[in-house]
Amino acid sequence: MKRLLNTLYVTSGNKYLSLDGENVVVLEEQQEIGRIPLHNLQAIITFGYTGASPALMGACTQRNIDLSFMSGNGRFLARVIGEVKGNVTLRKQQYRISDNKEESARIARNFILGKVYNSRWILERAARDYAMRLDADRLKKKSAFLAQSIGKIRVCEKADELLGLEGEAASVYFSVFDDLILQQKEDFYFNRRNKRPPLDNVNAMLSFGYSLLAGMCGGALEAVGLDPYVGFFHTDRPGRMSLALDLMEEFRSVMVDRFGLTLINKKIMKEKYFIKKENGAVIMTDDGRKAFLSAWQNKKQEMIKHPFLDEKIEWGMAPYVQAMLLTRYLRGDLDEYPPFFWK
Repeated sequence: MKRLLNTLYVTSGNKYLSLDGENVVVLEEQQEIGRIPLHNLQAIITFGYTGASPALMGACTQRNIDLSFMSGNGRFLARVIGEVKGNVTLRKQQYRISDNKEESARIARNFILGKVYNSRWILERAARDYAMRLDADRLKKKSAFLAQSIGKIRVCEKADELLGLEGEAASVYFSVFDDLILQQKEDFYFNRRNKRPPLDNVNAMLSFGYSLLAGMCGGALEAVGLDPYVGFFHTDRPGRMSLALDLMEEFRSVMVDRFGLTLINKKIMKEKYFIKKENGAVIMTDDGRKAFLSAWQNKKQEMIKHPFLDEKIEWGMAPYVQAMLLTRYLRGDLDEYPPFFWK
């Protein structure tokens, strides 16, 4: 099993990254403020319009270190990658299936099965753990609807029907998301999902977390030899990592939504960590990103038992394991792609 290494997060936009021997050096106004050995790193993610030297970019591609550039509010900008990994036969199979609507729908169906199943268990766990503080009957009704959706998704064979079922299930899930916020209700509330731009603190956290998750999924797919830009559920669009967006569907609720709720309810994220701009967009401050990313790094290192492999892995390795299982299906080693079912 691949080992989860550290991720270097550069959270403010006035830093420059360079290479010195086998180390990445962080510079501010041409003064060194930190250095980290490359052999300790799996990824570097930098926020704002920070630069990086060509030498560092080259070193990262040679060592398979994912170097990603994000905007200040977490929107993906670009990634530096080296030679295409994997064999041509695997990618040709991926491209062939992506052009076949029926075969694509069979894989997409399992991505969405994982998404709705995990969303349902977020509600089930909340109703069980906070029965005295929440309207458990209301959550149970929403959960029952998601259970019915799962039954319909299992037999769905058409992409447009699958898209409708996924959208309906997401709407029902998010209709009670605000109920799960138990602390800081004046500053953290959820009316509906909005993302371009996020208009409240909760949506700003979700968008930021989803961007991090998409980057993880993109890196995992490249690591196993797949093309993260050619998907089975999300359609092709220039510059969009469609397969990474497919893969992350299974993890949205369990890796980002639940994580965000924990940060709010434990008062790790605070109102002072957010800024509302003139256009209504809400973004995190540098301190807010640091608090979020520190907790995110700890989350990735937590151990879980993978539902299909029945082995203990780190949370941060879960997208990689799913990417690996997807390649096994594409190669014909598995009868179908096994979704990640959390419980």
